Amino acid sequence: MKLILATGNLDKIEEIRALLFNLDLELIPINHWPDYLPPPETGETLEENAKLKALAAVQFAGLPALADDTGLEVDALGGQPGVHSARFAGDEATYADNRHLLLSRMRNLPPAKRNAAFRTVVALCLPNGETKIAHGECLGVITNEERGSGGFGYDPLFYVPSAEKTFAQMTAEEKNSLSHRGKALNNARALIQHLMPDVRGIPG
Repeated sequence: MKLILATGNLDKIEEIRALLFNLDLELIPINHWPDYLPPPETGETLEENAKLKALAAVQFAGLPALADDTGLEVDALGGQPGVHSARFAGDEATYADNRHLLLSRMRNLPPAKRNAAFRTVVALCLPNGETKIAHGECLGVITNEERGSGGFGYDPLFYVPSAEKTFAQMTAEEKNSLSHRGKALNNARALIQHLMPDVRGIPG
């Protein structure tokens, strides 16, 4: 069966494909349609934005769609950047811009005040309007410098104590087994198979 991935972020698409690889699905990124215009992410929560993106993709293509919205919530910043994580340093910000701003905001904070959480909300929307939500969370610490060359976004700054590595120091397999997105997509698998009953697991 066909399932739209309602994101134009190539890094997210790669992770989602890896996490859903053994479901009998044809995953089609929304940028397969060059004339598609993504909706403004005006939601005040991750869930609202995930629903907005999934519903817009369904209405455009008439196929089931999956969207995620992810936020980095830093305790010392009152939960920021949160829902604005991708645009923390501005609408046209690069990953590096966002990391630089985060480090500058947290300069000189001791380790005890650098706790953070990555949260992902996944929305699965069907053409009949039915929508289901899955959540994932990973707790960590913001480092005082970038570590590692893998991953994307804030990964070089997000240290997972149980793994003793940042996401950027992990292999893709390690990250997906621990990450917020990995947990949310794992929870979404059951929703996909329930709402799309023709979807089967592929051995191996």
